[in-house]
Amino acid sequence: MNNILVTKEVTKHFGKHIALNNVSLEIPRNSIYGLLGPNGAGKTTLIRIINQITYPDSGKVYFDGKELMPEHIAQIGYLPEERGLYKSMKVGEQALYLAQLKGLSKTEAKKRLKYWFDRFEIGEWWNKKIQELSKGMAQKIQFIVTILHEPKLLIFDEPFSGFDPINANIIKEEIINLKEKGTSIIFSTHRMESVEELCEHIALIHQSEKILDGRLSDIKKEYKNNIYNVGMHTEKGEALLEELSQKFHIISSENNQSEQQLKFEIQLPETDSGEILAYLATKGNLNNFVETIPSANEIFIRTVQSKSINE
Repeated sequence: MNNILVTKEVTKHFGKHIALNNVSLEIPRNSIYGLLGPNGAGKTTLIRIINQITYPDSGKVYFDGKELMPEHIAQIGYLPEERGLYKSMKVGEQALYLAQLKGLSKTEAKKRLKYWFDRFEIGEWWNKKIQELSKGMAQKIQFIVTILHEPKLLIFDEPFSGFDPINANIIKEEIINLKEKGTSIIFSTHRMESVEELCEHIALIHQSEKILDGRLSDIKKEYKNNIYNVGMHTEKGEALLEELSQKFHIISSENNQSEQQLKFEIQLPETDSGEILAYLATKGNLNNFVETIPSANEIFIRTVQSKSINE
């Protein structure tokens, strides 16, 4: 059984609005799965269905090989984008309360909280009220209470919101550690650089429908468009560029004649990369000849725009 969570043709309406339309996903066990999409695409609705905050009009959700049931909620941790801590309660009191709601005994909750408060070096916050903390400090508390019961599946919705770069990196490292210890993670964000760093698989939802999913490395290969960055030392940069432009699409170029350094970006037919590489080697000393792999952000934009144009 390779999937921790499966959705099959999940559909959800709110009045006449279709929030999700036949969305089928397979979330691999022990992976970080990026759930992506523009605002209003349907991501939050799907997350709420997984957390049984709302229910689909049709379709099925399976958790750990069984149809999703109320008892499974204890095995899921959810960090929503809009945080939900009680501002007037003390940090320690609230963390203990929330941990016990997740099924931990008071003794076990105190033990685990001490570990995480020491790990984040925030022991002095225990008797502070949430309203006395900065947004980033409160985010750390929310993160701790989300993961404290050690669920099989964690769902993070914009987990780095409110964090400075240093603390965002701390949380990022903890997410990686959780995955390495066997936790499966659904990661919803608009920060594509975080997707690049963390996610092995992604799904893209747009206007209530899944329009792309799979292993990120495979998707990148599929979206390659045979563009290469070339750098070389040559005395005949201008002439070479003119020659190449007659046969290929030169996207950009920079020719430093005084230092005889030529850089250019070229799009080639699939079968021509080896041939052009050999040819360029006869025209000067090659410094680099590297295929450009599209970023997650470029794939996101291209796919959404393509979908919009075709509608």
